[in-house]
Amino acid sequence: MSCTRRQFITRVGALAAVSGMAGRVVANTLNINGVRYGMVHDESLCIGCTACMDACREVNQVPEGVSRLTIIRSEPLGTFPEVKYRFFRHSCQHCDHAPCVDVCPTGASFRDAASGIVDVNPDLCVGCQYCIAACPYRVRFIHPVSKTADKCDFCGKPG
Repeated sequence: MSCTRRQFITRVGALAAVSGMAGRVVANTLNINGVRYGMVHDESLCIGCTACMDACREVNQVPEGVSRLTIIRSEPLGTFPEVKYRFFRHSCQHCDHAPCVDVCPTGASFRDAASGIVDVNPDLCVGCQYCIAACPYRVRFIHPVSKTADKCDFCGKPG
């Protein structure tokens, strides 16, 4: 019997929910202080058009050439003429123990206590790029206009 990854995940999730163990296991293993948000992106529906990247760039006034969000295309899957691609969303993961926050000498990189979002205060940023070097996901960049560190703020302060 074969099943897709989606079917497998659905079945395992249903099994965990029915067994009643899922809640206890999660409660015993996670240590979440305050609010933690997650962004859902259904990669099976993504066609790689990058409209989300363009919208993000426009709303956050980020110039062409840099982006708070990147869509990565996989290597070709299959053989011609049945070639397919998969697309992956790549942006800040708002780490629990964010290295970018730890290395910032001015406190410009910080975790917002109310939302749990890792953010940058451009008024405090001196553009030293320590946070860029420390980011394990390589999603930070220097904004070409403001010359300060920039990154995904989880759509927290658009426009």
